[in-house]
Amino acid sequence: MSRFFTTGSDSESESSLSGEELVTKPVGGNYGKQPLLLSEDEEDTKRVVRSAKDKRFEELTNLIRTIRNAMKIRDVTKCLEEFELLGKAYGKAKSIVDKEGVPRFYIRILADLEDYLNELWEDKEGKKKMNKNNAKALSTLRQKIRKYNRDFESHITNYKQNPEQSADEDAEKNEEDSEGSSDEDEDDDGVTAAAFLKKKSEVPSGESRKFLKKEDEDEDSEDSEDSEAWDTSSTSSDSDSEEEEGKQTVLASRFLKKAPTTEEDKKAAEKKREDKAKKKHDRKSRRPDEEEEDNEGGEWERVRGGVPLVKEKPKMFAKGTEITHAVVIKKLNEILQARGKKGTDRAAQIELLQLLVQIASENNLGEGVIVKIKFNIIASLYDYNPNLATYMKPEMWQKCLDCINELMDILFANPNIFVGENILEESENLHNADQPLRVRGCILTLVERMDEEFTKIMQNTDPHSQEYVEHLKDEAQVCAIIERVQRYLEEKGTTEEICRVYLRRILHTYYKFDYKAHQRQLTPPEGSSKSEQDQAENEGEDSAVLMERLCKYIYAKDRTDRIRTCAILCHIYHHALHSRWYQARDLMLMSHLQDNIQHADPPVQILYNRTMVQLGICAFRQGLTKDAHNALLDIQSSGRAKELLGQGLLLRSLQERNQEQEKVERRRQVPFHLHINLELLECVYLVSAMLLEIPYMAAHESDARRRMISKQFHHQLRVGERQPLLGPPESMREHVVAASKAMKMGDWKTCHSFIINEKMNGKVWDLFPEADKVRTMLVRKIQEESLRTYLFTYSSVYDSISMETLSDMFELDLPTVHSIISKMIINEELMASLDQPTQTVVMHRTEPTAQQNLALQLAEKLGSLVENNERVFDHKQGTYGGYFRDQKDGYRKNEGYMRRGGYRQQQSQTAY
Repeated sequence: MSRFFTTGSDSESESSLSGEELVTKPVGGNYGKQPLLLSEDEEDTKRVVRSAKDKRFEELTNLIRTIRNAMKIRDVTKCLEEFELLGKAYGKAKSIVDKEGVPRFYIRILADLEDYLNELWEDKEGKKKMNKNNAKALSTLRQKIRKYNRDFESHITNYKQNPEQSADEDAEKNEEDSEGSSDEDEDDDGVTAAAFLKKKSEVPSGESRKFLKKEDEDEDSEDSEDSEAWDTSSTSSDSDSEEEEGKQTVLASRFLKKAPTTEEDKKAAEKKREDKAKKKHDRKSRRPDEEEEDNEGGEWERVRGGVPLVKEKPKMFAKGTEITHAVVIKKLNEILQARGKKGTDRAAQIELLQLLVQIASENNLGEGVIVKIKFNIIASLYDYNPNLATYMKPEMWQKCLDCINELMDILFANPNIFVGENILEESENLHNADQPLRVRGCILTLVERMDEEFTKIMQNTDPHSQEYVEHLKDEAQVCAIIERVQRYLEEKGTTEEICRVYLRRILHTYYKFDYKAHQRQLTPPEGSSKSEQDQAENEGEDSAVLMERLCKYIYAKDRTDRIRTCAILCHIYHHALHSRWYQARDLMLMSHLQDNIQHADPPVQILYNRTMVQLGICAFRQGLTKDAHNALLDIQSSGRAKELLGQGLLLRSLQERNQEQEKVERRRQVPFHLHINLELLECVYLVSAMLLEIPYMAAHESDARRRMISKQFHHQLRVGERQPLLGPPESMREHVVAASKAMKMGDWKTCHSFIINEKMNGKVWDLFPEADKVRTMLVRKIQEESLRTYLFTYSSVYDSISMETLSDMFELDLPTVHSIISKMIINEELMASLDQPTQTVVMHRTEPTAQQNLALQLAEKLGSLVENNERVFDHKQGTYGGYFRDQKDGYRKNEGYMRRGGYRQQQSQTAY
């Protein structure tokens, strides 16, 4: 048996001590006169004997402590889990609770938890910010606690009426436990749940159920730890007295807390508690005084993020170091080695490189070293944002523009410097002036990246803010830099580099309307009346001449299909924008881009869609409604014009994409100043469809199998017909639908008033460069198509009609009316003849009889029957979807099969 548990007489203890060797006492130890020696078996068999009451109450208090911690961090899900476990643990302790009564701490947690949940439930803003799991757990736990608390309603009411009494009782029990008690006093009857709960000694009266601040909790926990500290001095004095008196007690009792037995011990403990309370009060009162002294003294100053306000310049070289080319290049390589590593301060790296440039210029190390460092500074500015989606800050962007301009100044001032990606670092010549200086780096790559950064800045700026206008002013600097690089590469660059920089110049030119050239076309030059400034502006190169020169060079010299394709599309766009319809149409047809554009990358497809839209708008301005409709058909019929033009993402499309795909799509969006007005686009398409569809519907009114020219136009007509109340039109679509109904009746004046009015002028027609010319053309088209519709609709009513009457009715001159009717007769659209002497149109009664109508219907049904039989026969012969089986050649394409639908399918794929 171990000496730790020995309880023998004095003689037995002396004999056991004399028979063993003396062990030296460790230095500084104050744990007793003899060491604690335990065997391995006894160490493994340590046991603590506790009553069933202690075990059950300890389990409850541990769960309550976990619930309170979860309440502090607003983790309602954890509260729900622990509350369910608490209910089960209370059920296990039911027999003990029946004897002892419901413990106070259990009633307190039920009341506090219910109040806590009610507060969370009433906090509407907090509930909105909760995640899904916490919100669900809140409603579940609230229902459970209300149902559970019905069994403890009287106890909870008593607790809420007098919460201070229950808090004081627990505080007294905690104090008794902290002072310690003897083993004899700690029997089953004396232990309560308060011994296992670490509550605060003082509870505010009005805030008994509120959570206190973390700072006060820490201080209270320190006080409780101090109160539970070992009283080593009393332990050592007791052990000395035992040796003097010759009494041996249990060794384990030396490590237990001693209860104050005498009056002096009680007074000392009371004094100790008072001193601690006084120190705590002094600490609290001292804090605001210290803060006031700090604010008044002015010795301390608050800084942001712990960064010192004054930064010392980093020392690049040790004092006395000779600055040479080799030393500077070595330092440059050291700085570049940290580039891209985790934890590297990118801003500090840029500052080091700029400082290195100053050192190189101060020591006259030559332009070659400065050019090399400048290249790395610009590259570091681009790398400042590691994420592709983020754009450069304004100060970094301005630094980048200034640095590129400085680099170009050096290159133009020193024609003996050659830069290029093909120059290896080993073959660089940075300081030998006898030979041409050679520096590794590509100025064109830096400019292309600068252009991409400018696009990202415009994409991420609110287009309706003044900030966007300020950023857009930087485009002049970007274009000037591109122009300088173009002049530099025309002297020293390769053909491929010249094509690339030409494309950059084209991309900043093709979408801009040249007002100066347009003005020169309208007003012939008069040299005497123009000022010198106007003459200087007009002497500049027209954008049409510039585009022609740049694009033709790319057509001839470029070896990559992508650059040539982009140049062709930009050239067509520029022609269409300036109303050069025939040049734009011919270039589009000769390029055959519509055949294989579906294989291009998405940015090129977006450019193709923009070009086709601009081509259609150009045709509309020229009065070619059929060409305009065909050009806009693919974009408008898809219902995704906004997305196909790169001007935004549709909400329904966002649901089909994940976040990565959405980020990629947003990076492809076109900046706002390049946008095409979608309302203008839709209006042009619907008006073109109206001018084509209404006469066609009137001509084939009795035809059961007439086809629709525009599905979207018919959809708008059906929407207008479904409306129960027809008021005055408000939107652009309603104006077009109302005009269509008027044209269908042959009332061209009403149609004209719906299409051209102040509201439509402000929304659509005033946006064209030559608005008056477009409106005049549109009135003429409405008159002509209304005349055709009138003849189709009412030809059966007339035997003959005078052309003069038609001319007066539609306010058209007589030759125009004669021309329209003659074309209708030639195309067999109108069964009539012209009587030249009397200038009348004589109608022919060619309406089919009932028997003829039945015969026509029978012929149509027989034709469809024959077509179906042919398809079934082809299927039996081995023809599947346009391919038929051949033993020699395998599967071979049947070119003639379903050719009529193949073009439509191919045409529908051209829209991105």
